[in-house]
Amino acid sequence: MVNMSLKKVAMPEQDPKVRATNFEEVTLGYTAEMAIEEATRCLNCKHKPCVKGCPVMVPIPEFIAHVAKGEFEEAYQVITRENALPGITGRVCPQEKQCESLCVRGIKGEPVAIGRLERFVADFHLQNAKHETPEIEKNGKKVAVVGSGPAGITCAGELAKNGYDVTVFEALHKTGGVLSYGIPEFRLPKKLVQEEVANVAKLGVDFQTNVIVGRSITIDELIDQGYQGIFVGSGAGLPRLQNIPGENLNGVFAANEFLTRVNLMKGYQFPKTPTPVRVTETVCVVGAGNVAMDAARTAKRLGAKNVYIVYRRGAEEVPAREEEVEHAEAEGIEFRLLTNPVAIHGKDGWVESLECVKMELTEPDESGRRRPVEVKGSNFKIETGSVIVAIGQSPNPLIRQTTPGLNTQSWGGIIVDEDTMATSKDGVYAGGDAVTGAATVILAMGAGKKAAQAMDEYLKNK
Repeated sequence: MVNMSLKKVAMPEQDPKVRATNFEEVTLGYTAEMAIEEATRCLNCKHKPCVKGCPVMVPIPEFIAHVAKGEFEEAYQVITRENALPGITGRVCPQEKQCESLCVRGIKGEPVAIGRLERFVADFHLQNAKHETPEIEKNGKKVAVVGSGPAGITCAGELAKNGYDVTVFEALHKTGGVLSYGIPEFRLPKKLVQEEVANVAKLGVDFQTNVIVGRSITIDELIDQGYQGIFVGSGAGLPRLQNIPGENLNGVFAANEFLTRVNLMKGYQFPKTPTPVRVTETVCVVGAGNVAMDAARTAKRLGAKNVYIVYRRGAEEVPAREEEVEHAEAEGIEFRLLTNPVAIHGKDGWVESLECVKMELTEPDESGRRRPVEVKGSNFKIETGSVIVAIGQSPNPLIRQTTPGLNTQSWGGIIVDEDTMATSKDGVYAGGDAVTGAATVILAMGAGKKAAQAMDEYLKNK
């Protein structure tokens, strides 16, 4: 019997006033009863529009049909035919712009909560299933994967299933890439990330940490060591700054540096840990994407009383997920929209204020986009001791600087064939943020999966 409710089953979550003081997960997940109730909202459409919106092509109606019957482990097996990290994507995927945006139930109500169901199924599996090591026949060929983020993990897992000896080289001391250092604990528990990585390791993948490809070893040296195929999924860890006066003052952070200190260096335990994150009473976060929301909400949890999102466009142009904006507002984050920083002022080497100007939007241009322009004479200051810049990242230049024959964009992204993810260098493939610049976890996973398929074909014929 189809549940014709126009609304999704609500997701339980911590009270905003409570969660703003801790790093525990904000959303608490469905119970089995909630999952079954939500799953019965699915019409199991014959043409499956939701699947077309999924970058890794999960058979969504098929797994939801199992959930509706209470067959949760069977649902997990369906999902993981195409998606190796469902516990992660169920939490951080922008479903509202992908699978759920195409759901038929969304025409006259809210779409089926595909992401929440995916998360429930993954969590159920991790809590209840027996994890057995699969028997995989090796083919005698070895491949290397650079980076253990979502693109690298996905590519490594797919290649391992096909019998390759896979070694993943990770620059940091912990695996997971952006999943570990870039997304806060309250949105993506690190224990879950390591469990998902462990599942890939059970396929026979060897993870080598503290190896910076381009510094510790080069792509050409990996080829000389007998790696017949290489996938570069090194992400986009080079922060962009605004190039305004005062960005070298103490108290100015790039967002990825700030989040890394908190996530990997346990900055949230300062002063117990030796790596401090100096958060003052007032914190300004420049930018309004998901990373900006993560940084702002983290600063709040570290004790900042006033946290401002400073963004040069209006509310309709905010690029962060709607859910993240709602959570931020509920936790007391204030939005200073149509506001653009022009200078950071300091005293004795430390940030003292952020100077901004007011902006206004022009009439829509030919593309329909309204451009922000400065309101002359509107300068004002926000008294603050901390400024976190979250306006984007670019790929680290190390790999392109040390890999002859690897073609890249002027801004640093690796150029690939869109159908195969092959680079200009024979046997070398790339995907994820190293190619596109900062994007979503699921798009990186889709690239890793596509590259693994192409590498398999390449190496079979080599």
